[in-house]
Amino acid sequence: MMPAGRTAADQPIDRSGVVAVLLGVWAAVVGLAPTPEYKLFATLPLLAGALAWWTILTPERWLALFFFCSLLLPPLPFPFGNSGIHIAPLVALIGLAAGAVRIAEWREIRRGNLAMLFALFLSILAGSSALAALYSGWGIGLGSFARVLLFGIGVYVFLYTLSGPRAEESNPFAQARLLYGIALAGAVFACIDFYFQFPAPAGYGAQYVWMEQGYVRRAQGLFYEASTLGNFCAFFLAMVLVAWFPANGRRVLSRLVLIPGALIFTAALVFSASRASVVAVMVAGCGFAYVRRLKIRRVFLAGAASLGVVAAAVRFALPAFSASYWTRIVTSIEKFGPYPNGVLSGRLTHWKTLTDFLAQHPWHLLFGIGYKTIPYTAMFGAGAVADNTYLSLLVETGIAGLTVFLLLNAAILRTSYRAARSNNSRASFFGGWMFCFWCGEMVQMLSGDLITYWRLLPVFFWVLAIAARESAREFVAREFAE
Repeated sequence: MMPAGRTAADQPIDRSGVVAVLLGVWAAVVGLAPTPEYKLFATLPLLAGALAWWTILTPERWLALFFFCSLLLPPLPFPFGNSGIHIAPLVALIGLAAGAVRIAEWREIRRGNLAMLFALFLSILAGSSALAALYSGWGIGLGSFARVLLFGIGVYVFLYTLSGPRAEESNPFAQARLLYGIALAGAVFACIDFYFQFPAPAGYGAQYVWMEQGYVRRAQGLFYEASTLGNFCAFFLAMVLVAWFPANGRRVLSRLVLIPGALIFTAALVFSASRASVVAVMVAGCGFAYVRRLKIRRVFLAGAASLGVVAAAVRFALPAFSASYWTRIVTSIEKFGPYPNGVLSGRLTHWKTLTDFLAQHPWHLLFGIGYKTIPYTAMFGAGAVADNTYLSLLVETGIAGLTVFLLLNAAILRTSYRAARSNNSRASFFGGWMFCFWCGEMVQMLSGDLITYWRLLPVFFWVLAIAARESAREFVAREFAE
């Protein structure tokens, strides 16, 4: 009997019964679906929910899943945007939920101004989206805001890794090894894809090189275009370099693992035919020699040995491509003086168009015309591209955006350099990795809009956050000891 004074509404809900009813309804829907495709479609929500719950159970599990999806999965062939839908942003939403569920576990940021600069730069990008809608229409404005959100994924990864929840037994070295394995699989696929010329995934860039049998598509792996693959390879070649010369005797990866990685990443870099990425690797090597006080000859010999082995292998496997590649490099050097615009693939023409626009409309120097609008707006005519991160930000976000971005770059170099010089083996490894790579990245930004590489930026900023976190931990420990 029901106790006196209580009504049916006061009775506790039998949650297990509710779950059983919902599962029964779901099973009935799946059973009544007319075709296997509809059955699969009806099953997906439950499977997605189970995956999301499993991911949230561990604080950093979503990061591993995100890196796997962003580096190893191509975009889905749906007519959405310029390149189709990618699953990685959905995983980032799971990460956002993981951070919200564990909001009490977030830590105070004790040192540095990186977080503030990231937040300020992201705010400027978001604000410029309103200008994109004002000057170029709501469609372009919404596209601008979507790209701000994609850049924001990298910022969130940085903040989550720096001060967000994490397990006590969290081991950044183990996570770096997992990331290396994921990246190696992506580079292997890029090499195989270039050799066999598989059908390109959705939203690829039409970039080709000339060989005897005609034009062939440059290696892009599972990314949108070849320069992204080149930038990806440069990042992990910097990792190989830092791991090859451990600062404090703590080896993250054995040389038996690093040697094939160096060869595969170098081969994928060559197949991408990205000259700017090759320059970035060279600058990264110089930066690493500086931060570790190594003789440049040692770094040069290590790089030359890797390049020589890869060059011999490419010459043997693809002699026509090898001849074309080295001819292109030599021609670029010889013709740069008399024909710089041709060597730079017409970039000087585009840069003149943009600088002339600013000279004629100087008020846009203050706040720009809206983030990621240059290729889509009618303000420059058809086909204008920046292919220069700094000029692109000046035109799209004005002096304000470019200034904050330069300050952010200075803070990245300062933080990673400080970590690289640390006695903490974790800080030294991740700081050295980020410092030498970002030196090359800042140079490569002169020939490409690299902050649009939203699938790579979260990985870069994760390494930066680990370096900053471990460096701050050493600083706090030293203060406590004193």
